[in-house]
Amino acid sequence: MRRRWTETDITDQSGRTVVITGANSGLGLRSAEVLAEHGARVLLACRSPERGAAALTRVAAVATGARPEVVHLDLADLASVRETAATIRDLTSDVLDVLMNNAGVWATAHSRTADGFELQFGTNHLGHAALTWLLMPALRGATAARVVTLSSVTAFGAHLRLDDLNTEHHRYHAAVAYGQTKLANQVFGVELDRRLRAAGSTVQSVLAHPGFAHTALIGNTADSYRNAAVRQLIATVGGFGSSLFAQSLEKGALSQLYAATADDVTGGDYIGPGHLLQTHGAPTKLRTLATAQDPRTGSALWELTARLTEVTPDPR
Repeated sequence: MRRRWTETDITDQSGRTVVITGANSGLGLRSAEVLAEHGARVLLACRSPERGAAALTRVAAVATGARPEVVHLDLADLASVRETAATIRDLTSDVLDVLMNNAGVWATAHSRTADGFELQFGTNHLGHAALTWLLMPALRGATAARVVTLSSVTAFGAHLRLDDLNTEHHRYHAAVAYGQTKLANQVFGVELDRRLRAAGSTVQSVLAHPGFAHTALIGNTADSYRNAAVRQLIATVGGFGSSLFAQSLEKGALSQLYAATADDVTGGDYIGPGHLLQTHGAPTKLRTLATAQDPRTGSALWELTARLTEVTPDPR
């Protein structure tokens, strides 16, 4: 990439169908607006019906192609993931061009998913992995589909505890648990690429991260704590730091938009900001972490995820 890539470089997306998880706010909503504006049919996968409806109004206002739609998805409930995957396959007639695994929770108070998993691990990794596997028939139905999975700079320094991903034997630290999920996203995305290549599939697994972007994650994190003083502290300090140092939402979304649309992207690519320790700047092809490149780690996480979700991996 010899110059700064921007939204104006996105080619016409007419005829393409895109599913974006967490499309009701932040990076997901921005990505939905941009892709719809460029002609794509966008399915907004959202947990909250009210927020989903509000997001749909915004995306529909700029859409130049097929009308966007909302599909209900709760990544913290595997029954919901299965139901949503079935709905998407029906709506798309098993032809899906892009699955953008964007949604996530960050540094939340300790809690569990509907299936008993630690909330961040269950939502950020298990839910997305299950959704990806369940939608693989629809992705194979497209000419050259892409799965875009979001990681984070917090994956740096994270440790993947394959013997305790559910935080049952170690003390829970919210930020540490988040970093582990983002490393898991990276490991899974690389392993998915490895298996798709081995299977001779045209589906591509691509990774991206937004750097340090101004999103709604801090506010959502604050809301997860019961103590009012803690909520206020997180919202105030986090919000101040984000507004002062973070790059804009529009710039943060460029990496995943590049991963979803650019012609020079290939399976296994990792796209993120190229400056200030990958926190700011234009989309750049980066190198995934050594842990993600280790086939033994990738295979171990793959098999463990299949056992925990009770979803058959695709490809096997």
